[in-house]
Amino acid sequence: MVWKPNVTVAAVVHREGRFLLVEEHTDTGIRLNQPAGHLEEGESLLAACVREALEETGHHVEPTALLGVYQWPRPQGDITYLRFAFICEVKSFDSTRSLDQGIIGATWLTLTELEEQAGRHRSPLVLQCVQDYVNGRSFPLELIRHYD
Repeated sequence: MVWKPNVTVAAVVHREGRFLLVEEHTDTGIRLNQPAGHLEEGESLLAACVREALEETGHHVEPTALLGVYQWPRPQGDITYLRFAFICEVKSFDSTRSLDQGIIGATWLTLTELEEQAGRHRSPLVLQCVQDYVNGRSFPLELIRHYD
């Protein structure tokens, strides 16, 4: 078996002092995460981020900057995630859209509320991404190159 990391994307969305998160069913219970998911074959990182946010929250978002690239090996040792996190703005909301299987719903939390629920985070990347955003971390989207 050839080892390879699981490439994922995440949308970090901030509005009026709150961050967009999803509550989702996982193999370890109900967890909080940014709208996030796996890169699909033939898809650009930016397109994956937009798609995942829509599928998991009903929000149409637009990435405005790269927040960072995060490598996290799960403690179980079976998977290493390579997460590309993007700062995104909400463009519109579709309240009639069905959300992805396993997603309970979207919620908006302040940094304090997120910190208070650290035990419910899907991974340590959830809080790290928000802290990086709050600390002003941001890189131009031009760092990402996609070739068809």
